[in-house]
Amino acid sequence: MLKEQALHYYEQGYNCAESLVYGTNAALKLNLDENACHLMAGLGGGLQVGDVCGALTGAVCALGCLIVKTKAHDCPELKPLTQAVVEQVRTRLGSLRCDEIKPRLFRPERRCAATVENCADILEAVLMEAGILTENGQNPDQTADQL
Repeated sequence: MLKEQALHYYEQGYNCAESLVYGTNAALKLNLDENACHLMAGLGGGLQVGDVCGALTGAVCALGCLIVKTKAHDCPELKPLTQAVVEQVRTRLGSLRCDEIKPRLFRPERRCAATVENCADILEAVLMEAGILTENGQNPDQTADQL
């Protein structure tokens, strides 16, 4: 579910970081407005310089939007869940850096779609393992009227 939404945005021309946040916003009904999503623009392409993978930063930002209710310091789950996402990206993609991931996964016809898909899958798996998402992709804390 997350992967399909993130890929949809990526195919519409959004960068990797934007695609993770827009996709998570759509899939999990985070109710982020357009300006909140615009915050991701400069994070694509590894902060536009090949540094930390934009899809990873988008996944971590989406995680924060989903679980932080006031501020990061009031959310003890944020650190271990962020660490889980980061470690799984490092393991699966072999690096956290765009300029190291891109030579392996970039394809001219799909660009960085594989990286977007992998990061969305990792985010969804971490959320499910933590009990934040159910098998059907719903947040168990949301009531039926919120969905």
